[in-house]
Amino acid sequence: MKRGAVAVGKRVATAVLALAAAGLQGGCATAGDARDPIEGFNRAVFAFNDGVDRALIRPVAKGYETVLPVPVRAGVSNFFGNLADPVIAVNSLLQGKPADAVGDAARFIFNSTFGMLGIFDVATDMGLEKHDEDFGQTFGRWGAEPGAYLVVPIYGPRDVRDAAGLALNVMADPVGNVGHVPTRNTLTAVRLVSDRAELLPADKIIEEAALDKYSYMRDAYLQHRRSQVFDGRPPREPDAD
Repeated sequence: MKRGAVAVGKRVATAVLALAAAGLQGGCATAGDARDPIEGFNRAVFAFNDGVDRALIRPVAKGYETVLPVPVRAGVSNFFGNLADPVIAVNSLLQGKPADAVGDAARFIFNSTFGMLGIFDVATDMGLEKHDEDFGQTFGRWGAEPGAYLVVPIYGPRDVRDAAGLALNVMADPVGNVGHVPTRNTLTAVRLVSDRAELLPADKIIEEAALDKYSYMRDAYLQHRRSQVFDGRPPREPDAD
């Protein structure tokens, strides 16, 4: 039975894997990419983030995956996915998709009640699709250009537009607004590990395929976000030929 929050994580991993295959066919990115004018700074932050991931986050995620059975991990992912649905509903509405916004709100109501605070994704079983919208995508739908590529400490790949959206996403995040600090920190850590565990299948492909992991991840991120902004139907780029 397909679970909505888990499915979104798997779609992200699948997108990375698909871009990995495309990268193998298309070759490596050229040096001096115009989209990345502060590449030196970005590479330094990328190296820091990668070091933290290798030393701490990924080992914990692997242990999490090893120790907890799939139903428990699915329940954790569903719980946090449910908390995100109200913000997703707001962004769906701001992007001019009222039907999606109603569905997102309905997902939250049904999963919070019948799904026991979202642990069980009953909304997907009822035919309510799980969406993945955020303020960065909303800015893109409003016509804001992505701007320069930017690697944010801990948060990872972004562009200027998504960095601005990230600030709003953090402000609207239900977990970040929990008043009890120990509870907030625990929820934040568990969500981080859960999200990272869902992306573990992509690690081996990326490590084996990328001659330059930094440029590889940059191109994958920018392509994926462009696809998200246009709901999987991005217009043809001027230099596509």
